[in-house]
Amino acid sequence: MKQVNTYLMFEGNCREAMQFYSKCLEAKLDLMTFAEARAFDYPAAAKDRVIHAKLTRGTVFLMASDTMPGMPCQQGTNFSVSIDCESAEEIERLFSALGEKGTVTMPLSDAFWGARFGMLTDQFGINWMFNWEKPKDA
Repeated sequence: MKQVNTYLMFEGNCREAMQFYSKCLEAKLDLMTFAEARAFDYPAAAKDRVIHAKLTRGTVFLMASDTMPGMPCQQGTNFSVSIDCESAEEIERLFSALGEKGTVTMPLSDAFWGARFGMLTDQFGINWMFNWEKPKDA
Protein backbone atom coordinates (compact mmCIF):
# COMPACT_ATOMS: atom_id res chain seq x y z
CA MET A 1 0.00 0.00 0.00
CA LYS A 2 1.14 3.49 -0.79
CA GLN A 3 -1.07 5.26 1.74
CA VAL A 4 -4.20 5.00 3.86
CA ASN A 5 -6.20 8.23 4.25
CA THR A 6 -9.55 9.54 5.39
CA TYR A 7 -12.12 10.56 2.76
CA LEU A 8 -14.94 12.84 3.95
CA MET A 9 -18.41 13.18 2.42
CA PHE A 10 -20.59 16.29 2.57
CA GLU A 11 -24.15 17.10 1.53
CA GLY A 12 -23.46 20.14 -0.65
CA ASN A 13 -21.08 22.09 1.59
CA CYS A 14 -17.78 20.36 0.76
CA ARG A 15 -16.25 23.54 -0.71
CA GLU A 16 -17.06 25.55 2.43
CA ALA A 17 -15.77 22.83 4.78
CA MET A 18 -12.55 22.21 2.86
CA GLN A 19 -11.82 25.96 2.57
CA PHE A 20 -12.23 26.17 6.35
CA TYR A 21 -9.95 23.16 6.93
CA SER A 22 -7.42 24.57 4.47
CA LYS A 23 -7.25 27.80 6.44
CA CYS A 24 -7.02 26.04 9.82
CA LEU A 25 -4.44 23.50 8.70
CA GLU A 26 -2.52 25.92 6.44
CA ALA A 27 -2.86 23.38 3.64
CA LYS A 28 -3.10 23.72 -0.14
CA LEU A 29 -6.61 23.06 -1.49
CA ASP A 30 -7.37 21.58 -4.92
CA LEU A 31 -10.95 20.88 -5.89
CA MET A 32 -13.05 19.94 -8.91
CA THR A 33 -16.79 20.31 -9.40
CA PHE A 34 -19.06 17.79 -11.09
CA ALA A 35 -19.36 20.22 -14.04
CA GLU A 36 -15.56 20.37 -14.42
CA ALA A 37 -15.20 16.58 -14.41
CA ARG A 38 -17.47 16.08 -17.45
CA ALA A 39 -16.92 12.34 -17.10
CA PHE A 40 -20.53 11.23 -16.83
CA ASP A 41 -24.09 12.54 -16.79
CA TYR A 42 -25.10 14.10 -13.50
CA PRO A 43 -28.21 16.01 -12.35
CA ALA A 44 -28.10 19.75 -13.14
CA ALA A 45 -28.43 20.45 -9.40
CA ALA A 46 -25.02 18.77 -8.88
CA LYS A 47 -23.02 20.94 -11.30
CA ASP A 48 -21.56 23.21 -8.59
CA ARG A 49 -21.06 20.43 -6.05
CA VAL A 50 -17.53 19.14 -5.45
CA ILE A 51 -16.72 15.78 -7.05
CA HIS A 52 -13.23 15.72 -5.50
CA ALA A 53 -11.26 17.92 -3.11
CA LYS A 54 -7.79 17.36 -1.71
CA LEU A 55 -5.96 19.24 1.04
CA THR A 56 -2.19 18.83 0.99
CA ARG A 57 0.46 19.81 3.47
CA GLY A 58 3.79 18.09 2.95
CA THR A 59 3.16 14.36 2.64
CA VAL A 60 -0.17 14.50 4.50
CA PHE A 61 -3.48 14.92 2.71
CA LEU A 62 -7.21 14.83 3.34
CA MET A 63 -9.77 14.14 0.59
CA ALA A 64 -13.48 14.90 0.32
CA SER A 65 -16.48 15.29 -1.98
CA ASP A 66 -20.16 16.16 -1.99
CA THR A 67 -22.92 13.60 -2.39
CA MET A 68 -25.39 13.85 -5.25
CA PRO A 69 -28.44 16.03 -4.49
CA GLY A 70 -31.00 14.04 -2.51
CA MET A 71 -28.44 11.42 -1.46
CA PRO A 72 -28.41 11.26 2.35
CA CYS A 73 -25.24 12.09 4.21
CA GLN A 74 -25.30 11.32 7.91
CA GLN A 75 -22.80 13.01 10.20
CA GLY A 76 -20.69 10.42 11.97
CA THR A 77 -20.78 7.95 9.09
CA ASN A 78 -19.85 10.40 6.31
CA PHE A 79 -16.29 9.17 5.87
CA SER A 80 -14.38 6.28 4.34
CA VAL A 81 -10.94 4.82 4.81
CA SER A 82 -9.23 5.24 1.44
CA ILE A 83 -6.41 2.92 0.39
CA ASP A 84 -4.07 3.93 -2.42
CA CYS A 85 -2.83 0.60 -3.80
CA GLU A 86 0.45 -0.18 -5.53
CA SER A 87 -0.71 -2.79 -8.06
CA ALA A 88 -3.69 -4.40 -9.77
CA GLU A 89 -3.09 -7.55 -7.74
CA GLU A 90 -3.05 -5.62 -4.46
CA ILE A 91 -6.30 -3.76 -5.12
CA GLU A 92 -8.06 -7.01 -6.05
CA ARG A 93 -6.72 -8.79 -2.96
CA LEU A 94 -7.58 -6.02 -0.50
CA PHE A 95 -11.04 -5.42 -2.01
CA SER A 96 -11.82 -9.13 -1.71
CA ALA A 97 -10.37 -9.53 1.78
CA LEU A 98 -11.99 -6.46 3.36
CA GLY A 99 -15.25 -7.14 1.52
CA GLU A 100 -15.67 -10.58 3.07
CA LYS A 101 -19.18 -10.66 4.59
CA GLY A 102 -19.52 -6.98 3.65
CA THR A 103 -21.48 -5.06 1.00
CA VAL A 104 -19.97 -3.85 -2.25
CA THR A 105 -21.27 -0.33 -2.91
CA MET A 106 -19.26 0.21 -6.11
CA PRO A 107 -17.53 -2.76 -7.77
CA LEU A 108 -13.92 -2.36 -8.84
CA SER A 109 -13.91 -0.76 -12.27
CA ASP A 110 -11.90 1.60 -14.46
CA ALA A 111 -12.49 5.22 -13.43
CA PHE A 112 -12.43 8.35 -15.58
CA TRP A 113 -9.30 9.65 -13.80
CA GLY A 114 -7.19 6.76 -15.09
CA ALA A 115 -7.39 4.49 -12.07
CA ARG A 116 -9.08 1.29 -10.95
CA PHE A 117 -11.52 2.19 -8.17
CA GLY A 118 -14.13 0.55 -5.94
CA MET A 119 -15.99 0.99 -2.66
CA LEU A 120 -17.47 -1.29 -0.03
CA THR A 121 -18.79 -1.38 3.51
CA ASP A 122 -17.16 -4.10 5.58
CA GLN A 123 -18.91 -6.50 7.94
CA PHE A 124 -18.35 -4.04 10.82
CA GLY A 125 -20.01 -1.09 9.05
CA ILE A 126 -16.79 0.73 8.04
CA ASN A 127 -16.74 2.30 4.57
CA TRP A 128 -13.67 1.63 2.42
CA MET A 129 -12.45 3.12 -0.87
CA PHE A 130 -9.76 1.50 -3.03
CA ASN A 131 -7.76 3.27 -5.74
CA TRP A 132 -4.93 2.09 -7.97
CA GLU A 133 -3.45 4.64 -10.38
CA LYS A 134 -2.74 2.72 -13.56
CA PRO A 135 0.68 3.23 -15.14
CA LYS A 136 0.47 5.96 -17.78
CA ASP A 137 1.78 3.62 -20.51
CA ALA A 138 -0.87 0.91 -19.81
